[in-house]
Amino acid sequence: MVSKAESGRLYERVADDLSQKIAAGQYAVGQRLPSERDLAQAYAVSRPTIREAIIALELDGLVEVRLGSGVYVTARLPHGGQAGETDVGPFELLEARRAIEGEACALAAVLITDEQLDELQQLVAEMQAENARDVVMSEDADRRFHMLIASATQNSAMVNAVQMLWDARARSPQTQLLSAKAHAAGVTPRIDEHAEILAALRERSADAARRAMRDHLTRVLESLLAATEVHELEQARARIAAERRRYTATG
Repeated sequence: MVSKAESGRLYERVADDLSQKIAAGQYAVGQRLPSERDLAQAYAVSRPTIREAIIALELDGLVEVRLGSGVYVTARLPHGGQAGETDVGPFELLEARRAIEGEACALAAVLITDEQLDELQQLVAEMQAENARDVVMSEDADRRFHMLIASATQNSAMVNAVQMLWDARARSPQTQLLSAKAHAAGVTPRIDEHAEILAALRERSADAARRAMRDHLTRVLESLLAATEVHELEQARARIAAERRRYTATG
């Protein structure tokens, strides 16, 4: 397995460096790690990257996230003495989805059939019904909604690209832990946002469809940032707004 240090993923390199410092005793068991802001400045990376690194450390059993307080060291070495497997980071994945699915939605807008539009409507209704019963089933309807839009492009490469991103979402241990945190915070698929995407597709407007999909995935990012906020809660809205500006800069 490729080590975090050898990987091209930014969050893995940060997690590897922090784990080495923990193992060396620079951060002792029971000690709180520096704030997210300070870590982002020290490593010259974004705050979502730091949050991805913390999730990786949490999966290895090295830290514990205490809401309203901070991130505390709980062990010097990972479970079993070796860091667990890692995959694409959840925020990095969202950034890729925003770029690729935005363009897929734009292409689908001029090719989608009335039957596919009706099926999307049914999936929105299914999400709405399942949100109150079973968030896992609601998220499955969410996946089918996005894959149907990809299929409407009539472009097999686009379908494969979107499928790959959703497969990575399901496979990644980091994304799985983030999803569990989001569920605990009450985050579910947003019906209004999916309805806006559907409305743009019904208009057969590529620009409106692209914008609706990008706006939706930006708001997904916002909700996950809010769900994993650890401390300095009074500054959460300002930070989320700053991250939103970053992701909408090229919109």
